[in-house]
Amino acid sequence: MKPFPLLASLAVLVAVPAHAADLPKWELGLGVGAMTLPDYRGSDEQHAYLLPVPFVVYRGDRLRADRDGLRGKLFDSDRLELDISLSAGVPVRSNSNEARAGMPDLKPTIEIGPQIVWRIAGSWEDGYRLMARLPIRKVIAIGTSQDAGWASTPTLSFDIFDQPVPGWRFAVSGGPYFGDRASHAYVYDVAPEYARVDRPAYAAKSGYGGAQLTLTLSRRMGRAWFGSFVRGSTVSGAAFEDSPLVRQSNNITAGISVAWSLWESGERVDRPIDE
Repeated sequence: MKPFPLLASLAVLVAVPAHAADLPKWELGLGVGAMTLPDYRGSDEQHAYLLPVPFVVYRGDRLRADRDGLRGKLFDSDRLELDISLSAGVPVRSNSNEARAGMPDLKPTIEIGPQIVWRIAGSWEDGYRLMARLPIRKVIAIGTSQDAGWASTPTLSFDIFDQPVPGWRFAVSGGPYFGDRASHAYVYDVAPEYARVDRPAYAAKSGYGGAQLTLTLSRRMGRAWFGSFVRGSTVSGAAFEDSPLVRQSNNITAGISVAWSLWESGERVDRPIDE
């Protein structure tokens, strides 16, 4: 599946706040984004998409929506946070992918589960931030009764604010993928009835699922927001690397978007510690 963090860089919850200490509690807007990505990690087919970009920011005490996604806080301290995180994946039509031809389509997915966030060092005022995230999410395939399992994507991220040019934000993040048997099977299994000469039956195993590295660059200019990203991922050494649906080890995903904040609340709040 195409993992939602790629889309989040373009199309869901984004914000690079202004420098004022008090910010609107919520902002709503709209924009447009373009991206190119593989049908799934390990696929040798790539497609481009032009997408509407909802601009949604909410700075609540327990619920947050920002460039890091939608989060419901369960616990928060100076350095540690426990929250409920959400992610998603878009569908893949098998009739447009040669490796999956004749197989069932991959349905869109929703992922939900707890996430531990460790604010290791830095803040907006310091000009940088180093954070680690450990999510554990249940994967739900919409429109099918198939169990899509559990997945985890531990991530270490380093953000730089206003350096070397004021107003810009640069981030690098990366980490491994892990999944149980059902999670890997949903994408990489080949049931006996769909086997053919060049696509033997296959049953994926649980465990390591590859790794990714993402670079992002963004800027907030008044009510306008610009963002771009490029991500490299690999399934080399993954538990499902020998699946006949894996046609290449490495993939590149990239995107760019522009959005505008059209409405904001009159209520103002202090900048969240993790923003």
